[in-house]
Amino acid sequence: MKFFEKLEHKYGRYAIRDLMRYIIILYIIGWAIEMFNEQFYDEMLAMNVEKILHGQVWRLFTFIIMPPPNSSYIFMIFTLYLYYILGTSLERVWGAFRFNIYFLMGILFHIIAAFLIYFIFGENMPLTTYYLNMSLFFAFACIFPDMELLLFFVLPIKIKWLAILDGVYLLMTIVSGFMWYALPNKAALKMIEISYKFGVLSTPDVAVAALVSILNFIIFFFMTRNYQRIAPKEIKRKHDYKKQVRHTRADSLVHKCTICGRTSETNPELSFRFCSKCTGNHEYCNDHLFTHEHIK
Repeated sequence: MKFFEKLEHKYGRYAIRDLMRYIIILYIIGWAIEMFNEQFYDEMLAMNVEKILHGQVWRLFTFIIMPPPNSSYIFMIFTLYLYYILGTSLERVWGAFRFNIYFLMGILFHIIAAFLIYFIFGENMPLTTYYLNMSLFFAFACIFPDMELLLFFVLPIKIKWLAILDGVYLLMTIVSGFMWYALPNKAALKMIEISYKFGVLSTPDVAVAALVSILNFIIFFFMTRNYQRIAPKEIKRKHDYKKQVRHTRADSLVHKCTICGRTSETNPELSFRFCSKCTGNHEYCNDHLFTHEHIK
């Protein structure tokens, strides 16, 4: 988290406020292009590494205007509105700078995935922002796990369960794709057959795309966790503190303030507490619990 704080302190003023609004506008433009001339998007704007290497560098940016695939105008409007809610909520919690970083990391990893697939498999995969939008959903589910959505506009379901289902689907996509190399041909085909029954049709290039494109969520998630609470030193401190509390309760029912010397016998109106930040067995009355200097 300190890494992002330093970046934000230095470059935060350059962050794009309300970024998701502009992304939705780009999706609407891409939606209009797709409706009136789908071939134009494929021929001039879609991700195509071979054409990028031949000078059409604008494709590195224009591929993001392709809206989420949908066959219904109503569901497209609902999907765009949902992504707007996800993006603006994340920006409100993280701040504009961190949300910008998260979204731009997603775009960068999409580009990396496309180049990896081209150089490894020799294929031009027209990547869209499908996995990028999925990473937004995962991030939102981590922050608001108990928020409810109406599935099919009827059934209320917590967003964490939808994220788990999407995570399982994504994991199956990655695993079944890499099984082409990890298993013998017959076993790999059996694994793919099983995955296909669950609606997952994956190949090695799709697995690479899914894994690399979702890296922004994986990296951002682990870089912004607070690991202090599970550090060995912190665990030992909590263990020692609980052990001291149990030992004190077993040995004596008389509490004594380390600062003023008053006890629970001489001053029964006082309350006494141990300080978790002091080293050793030190107890304080309510007058000195928050004012004493910690003993190290």
